[in-house]
Amino acid sequence: LNFLRLGRLDLPRGYGETALLRAEADFYQIQPLLDALRELEASRGTPVPTAALLHADVDASPRLVHFSARRGPHHYELSSVQVDTFRANIFCTDPECLGAMRARFGVASEDRAEGGPHFRLEWAPCPAELPEVEYRRLGLQPLWTGGPGELREVVGTPGFLEEVLRVALEHGFRLDSVFPDPEDLLNSRSLRFVRH
Repeated sequence: LNFLRLGRLDLPRGYGETALLRAEADFYQIQPLLDALRELEASRGTPVPTAALLHADVDASPRLVHFSARRGPHHYELSSVQVDTFRANIFCTDPECLGAMRARFGVASEDRAEGGPHFRLEWAPCPAELPEVEYRRLGLQPLWTGGPGELREVVGTPGFLEEVLRVALEHGFRLDSVFPDPEDLLNSRSLRFVRH
């Protein structure tokens, strides 16, 4: 209403509801207000991050795998090894941060990605005792993170949560809660971040 009365757009720096204002101006077809909002965004450069929520939780489930290993021409040996399978669920209301999360974990293609604010991962590091053939036969896959020159394998919950923490802090989030033990950040199961 002030824009219609005064003919100018006076918003405080960091005003977080420009998207809502733009949607209302578009709905009511107030072209001068739309133009003023475009000028405001152009003059401010990058838009101020809006309020958002990021929640990441990871679950580990150990599984005993039995396999036979060939030790000689007529000598097979039955062995077993524990394989830890990890399932992670990331919920983020900021699509840019969620995209960065997908890129960090190497899910740029749509094979493991899904729409909306959810992003799920499942991986299992290969134990040294388990032959590569058996690992592939079980349909397991590792999780890699980092850029082209610095790929490293995520072998457990602490490594996964460390990467989530890095991406969250890069996008202006702050840690809100840690479950189950707030004192032990990287050995937790669930992290929640907020951005105001």
